[in-house]
Amino acid sequence: SQNHSCRSFTFFSLFFVLFVSQVPPTIIRLKEPERRHDTCIEFTVRGSPHPVLRWFYQDKEISHTEYVRPDMDIYLDYIEGCLTFKNPTHHNNGNYTLEARNYLGIATSTVYGHFLEKPFVIPTAETHIPEEDTFGVSIAVGLAGFALSLMLVVLFLLINKYGGRSKFGMKGPVAVISGEEDSASPLHHVNHGIISPCTLDAGPAAVVIGMTRIPVIENPQYFRHGHNCNKPTTYVQHIKRRDIILKRELGEGAFGKVFLAECYNLSPTKDKMLVAVKTLKDPTLAARKDFQREAELLTNLQHEHIVKFYGVCVDGDPLIMVFEYMKHGDLNKFLRAHGPDAMILVDGQPLQTSGELGLSQMLHIASQIAAGMIYLASQHFVHRDLATRNCLVGNGLLVKIGDFGMSRDIYSTDYYRVGGHTMLPIRWMPPESIMYRKFTTESDVWSFGVILWEIFTYGKQPWFQLANNEVIECITQGRVLERPRLCPKEIYDIMLGCWQREPQQRLNIKDIQKMLFTLMKATPVYLDILG
Repeated sequence: SQNHSCRSFTFFSLFFVLFVSQVPPTIIRLKEPERRHDTCIEFTVRGSPHPVLRWFYQDKEISHTEYVRPDMDIYLDYIEGCLTFKNPTHHNNGNYTLEARNYLGIATSTVYGHFLEKPFVIPTAETHIPEEDTFGVSIAVGLAGFALSLMLVVLFLLINKYGGRSKFGMKGPVAVISGEEDSASPLHHVNHGIISPCTLDAGPAAVVIGMTRIPVIENPQYFRHGHNCNKPTTYVQHIKRRDIILKRELGEGAFGKVFLAECYNLSPTKDKMLVAVKTLKDPTLAARKDFQREAELLTNLQHEHIVKFYGVCVDGDPLIMVFEYMKHGDLNKFLRAHGPDAMILVDGQPLQTSGELGLSQMLHIASQIAAGMIYLASQHFVHRDLATRNCLVGNGLLVKIGDFGMSRDIYSTDYYRVGGHTMLPIRWMPPESIMYRKFTTESDVWSFGVILWEIFTYGKQPWFQLANNEVIECITQGRVLERPRLCPKEIYDIMLGCWQREPQQRLNIKDIQKMLFTLMKATPVYLDILG
């Protein structure tokens, strides 16, 4: 009787197990995606026999590729896994439906996947034209081209006849910026004053320069060297606000504040990384547009000696730009801290700091700035505000061009106010920039000469013994800075080559870099200054 009872219980248990193992599909969990390097929509499905899973995007079935694929694990009658996306963009945003099916039934569930904001787009000249309209459009384009050619011929004859003198007294269509019309907004950016020739097409007679709209006269020289303004669409990386954790304030400018922050999901190899975050406070509509165009500009500037721009955060206010964090701050402060006059206090007593910069390290710093300038020139960008205060220093004496727009607040004495609004770095400007507001690659070379002088004086202000109006008089009359006490003659010769009055007679930045490399070979670089 006992054995019979045991057999009955075993049979009943087996029957029960067999009975409950037949389960129609149920989608227990379908989670909204979290953005990582590889992003996934997590799911858990229950069913027996194991259901067949199908995924649909906007009601169309997804075919598996290296960019979108399901990864699954099975445990008893549960299926857990991810629909994995490799580097998803805004094109992947939308509704995702999971269907689980076995012979007992079907279960479906939908979740909205939001991966990236629709990016800022630089319009290209390519416009979609329906095929049936191509012939008519071709005729219209031909007529327009003929009319434009006729106008150019007439304009050319008029210029030849009347000399084409601009209101700044310089012949021909040169790149000039009017100081009186430069109504600078209180917003400046990482490379304040960079001019992109392609932004000339972005609006009526205006470009964005350091978050400032400035009227310009187009310089056709930029377009004769094959510079293609119909470049591919620029996609600006969008970073979620929840991925940015502010640590402490680094500084404040008229535009807003700069913070040290931790940023998650920014690098495929690091869970989090330190970044510098620039905020834009109280943005007007115009400021928002400038912010957008600046982000596009910075996205296209990628070089080992230009501070790296990671992307923007625009889901709410304040608007945020995210840059790499350079541990040792701006180069001017760094030079002063590693000069012969630098002092520290220990127990209230002044002591001389160790780690004074030597010739090899000065040359190393200068050559890195030159490398960044060569890149900017190759991209047809004019910086307009090159100075040690606008370069940043990282570990291992790594130097990059780029600031966070705080220079005009922290180093206010370096700027001269013109017309109530414009702030000009006259101590770093050549005569043609001071007199005519003409900024070119050659004017940047003049500024590089002043940077060399700053490096070899451990961060002194150029013309520190003179007032601003006296500086203007000296520069426009042809005087130059004197040779620093510790500066070798070869280096001062480079400075003098940068300070030739005629822009076309100044040294080329590539030649300058070669000279610096030659001098560096004679003085090996020691990078232990930072410990």
